[in-house]
Amino acid sequence: MSASEHVNEPYSEGTTVESAGKLAVVGAGLMGSGIAQVAAQAGWDVVLRDITEEALTRGADGIRGSYEKFVAKGKLAAADAERALARITTTTDLDAAADADIVVEAVFERLNVKQDIFRTLDGLVRDDAVLASNTSAIPITKIAAVTGRPERVVGTHFFSPVPLMRLCELVRGLKTSDDALARARAFAESTGKTCIVVNRDVAGFVTTRLIAALVVEATKLYESGVATAEDIDAACRLGFGHAMGPLATADLTGVDILQHAAENIYTETQDGKFAPPELMRRMVDAGDIGRKSGRGFYEH
Repeated sequence: MSASEHVNEPYSEGTTVESAGKLAVVGAGLMGSGIAQVAAQAGWDVVLRDITEEALTRGADGIRGSYEKFVAKGKLAAADAERALARITTTTDLDAAADADIVVEAVFERLNVKQDIFRTLDGLVRDDAVLASNTSAIPITKIAAVTGRPERVVGTHFFSPVPLMRLCELVRGLKTSDDALARARAFAESTGKTCIVVNRDVAGFVTTRLIAALVVEATKLYESGVATAEDIDAACRLGFGHAMGPLATADLTGVDILQHAAENIYTETQDGKFAPPELMRRMVDAGDIGRKSGRGFYEH
């Protein structure tokens, strides 16, 4: 999830090096392919897995296109881009994760879907492998509970777009070991990210709780006619120094994604400040989910 646009130009995570290890990424969508991209550039041998060849093709094409933009802007040498691409393989077979040092799950924010993946991975991967979830709101302890190795499960919450956003939020489940957390941190930092650590496994962690509460309140203000979307966002930019306002952030991230995140936190906490407003629900029902649909709180 993207909380704001902190940068205007892509940055290079560093030149590729000899193999840093093997990474398996489960999910070739925007987040999964972004994680695969920065990891390959940092020297990891990456296997990118999804359930269809079509999804894998979209993911691989997105990675190549992103590298081409880096090269065109002079942020990455063409030879380094080609070497990074060569480190990435794609597959529909989850067994390909069996010998990975780290597995990062990056699928949709549904607990049952994530649990099914972790349950299967638990019977596949090495005993010393780290299992990580890219969830932005679901407690890590709930995901880890379906495995026989909860101490090896950790949250690695990257931000979208992964090649641009510098933050990775590391989340301890109730039983996450120091070693698993340290290895997850070393992986994230190897890709050029700055990490923060969430030491108590609360729903939404730090970043999603903050942005969800802000977006929910901003939506209520807009819904009730207190102010326009433009003025609400201007208030946060000019009054608080935010890079972009909460409603513009919702459009960038996806209104549907923020609704799901807020719902997950509300379900866990029963705290009304996280309950998605009716307008947000109706926008998602209508398909007005932000930049990816051409319309959200703004026209795109």
